[in-house]
Amino acid sequence: MPDAIPPTGPDPAFADLLAQRPALAMDASAGLLMEEVPLARIAQAAGTPTWVYSATTLARRANALKAALAEAGLAATIHFATKANPNIAVVNLLAGEGLGADVVSEGELRAARAAGVPAGRIVFSGVGKTAREMRLAIAEDILQVNLESAEEAEMLSALAASLGRTVRVALRVNPDVDARTHAKITTGLTENKFGVPIALAPELYARLRAMPGLEVVGLATHIGSQITRGVAPYAAAYARLGELVRELRAAGHAVRRVDCGGGLGIPYRDEQPASPAALAGAIKAGLGDAGVELMLEPGRWICGPAGVLLAAVVLEKASVGRRFVILDAAMNDLLRPAMYDAWHAILPVSPTAFHAPRTAADVVGPVCESSDTFARGRELPALPPHSLVAFLDAGAYGASMSSTYNARPLAAEVMVRGTEWSVIRDRQDYPALLAGQRLPRWADGG
Repeated sequence: MPDAIPPTGPDPAFADLLAQRPALAMDASAGLLMEEVPLARIAQAAGTPTWVYSATTLARRANALKAALAEAGLAATIHFATKANPNIAVVNLLAGEGLGADVVSEGELRAARAAGVPAGRIVFSGVGKTAREMRLAIAEDILQVNLESAEEAEMLSALAASLGRTVRVALRVNPDVDARTHAKITTGLTENKFGVPIALAPELYARLRAMPGLEVVGLATHIGSQITRGVAPYAAAYARLGELVRELRAAGHAVRRVDCGGGLGIPYRDEQPASPAALAGAIKAGLGDAGVELMLEPGRWICGPAGVLLAAVVLEKASVGRRFVILDAAMNDLLRPAMYDAWHAILPVSPTAFHAPRTAADVVGPVCESSDTFARGRELPALPPHSLVAFLDAGAYGASMSSTYNARPLAAEVMVRGTEWSVIRDRQDYPALLAGQRLPRWADGG
């Protein structure tokens, strides 16, 4: 199943792609700009591949979502899904805009705290929280732990009680709603591993309230990622959550908070996902009169359009009538095309190449798998060795999903603000790549 809707028709023109992405512009002499910084300048200084993020775009999108919620009359808090981009500079910037953090691991919790997110703005989600992670959440006294099962609740209850502490928890409910997104990123169906079926929620909610060490504050849900086919899935999910709130209260249970999850999609190609205003309208319709505190966990919508992956051409190869553009970036850097059949726009950085004639090319990386393919039949100009290209909308699930497969060091990360730019994660060097590895004691004859 494709990432969203299978591409049909010609790809968007380069000029149209830029027009829809205000952080990017093509300068007649300096080439492609991120805000006011030439990407070629960053490549020359920091090398390639390199992730580049626009600070202005991050802040603008965070505030656009806040404004949409406020205009709908919703008093909701936003907790950035750090899995989308856990770089502490990104998380710190968003914390400065008033966002909290949604985390799914000890590493993300530590990153959020290192980025300056107060513990009281952190939500811990995920189906496989370990005892160690639970202890850290308890010690940090975070805002809320989203429980995914009765078994997890019992585990957390025992730990909290043994430490003489009380943990605020919400029950994650699976509303059995098809978000109509990629099968690998849908999370709201009964067949998915997430949450508890909504029909079983009332009984489990009552059990949670009787468990020592737990303060049950409400409900949580999340139906999927990169949702691009309107707000109907959200409306259905929130309507069911609203009904559940009323049912629980009728049974004498307190419900003061609902975590609405995230998943709002972005237009990588020509998708037309719902707007923040439409999402706010769906929340208001289902939960606006429920008298609960509302929370959201957006990730991709905020940081996806804020980033690009900057790469250089190694060479072009002709083979049996096919044209291959081989880059120094690979699937270990940007995994989404190989994993989800995802489409990313690819633009030349050079102003000359931007306006040059184009022919179809397969854009690939150097990793030793055929799946290391970013695009097939993409219309691109001639790209001789060392030419630079930028993958658009790569700020989410790019660096955070990268690996060192084929012993390829992790790429650098850069943030741009106006005319300034700064490295926010150094490129991994080879000593760091090999650090921690050692021969067994018998290998040297000892």
